Amino acid sequence: MARMTFKAGDEYALKLSRLAAGADEIAKKAIYAAADIVADEIGKNIDALPTESFRYLRDGDKFSGVPGQQKQDLKDSFGITPISLDGDGNWNAKIGFDGYGSTPTKAYPQGLPNQLLARAIESGSSVRQKTPFVRPAVNATKKQAQTEMARVIDEETAKTMK
Repeated sequence: MARMTFKAGDEYALKLSRLAAGADEIAKKAIYAAADIVADEIGKNIDALPTESFRYLRDGDKFSGVPGQQKQDLKDSFGITPISLDGDGNWNAKIGFDGYGSTPTKAYPQGLPNQLLARAIESGSSVRQKTPFVRPAVNATKKQAQTEMARVIDEETAKTMK
């Protein structure tokens, strides 16, 4: 039977305990770093949405763009939520839209909900052509976001283990 001994085992155990104690903060930094990458790409896609002035539609006609004010409302309401811990012990941050548009209507006296507008643009509706801008951004940045998370985790781990 082989026997192994480690020198400075107490020092290594202390580093590991510090790493475990700071794991939540490291996870949050990594998640924010990845969320920033994805959010930046979605923001670029919002800027690239076609602009169209409001008009009354004829039968079968659809909007192909977004009025300038609604586009600005989307940009203003877009953001990243604070990171939270879910019931399964996973850290999560959501990227999305909040609040209401700046133009009240009869149906929406507070203004059109920005989440509803974003969904209608992304998926289309009976009066709006489908113009995906979130899914392409997520797909385009997935690998980059994963790489950035790994880099942040490695960097923070190396700092703690010094």
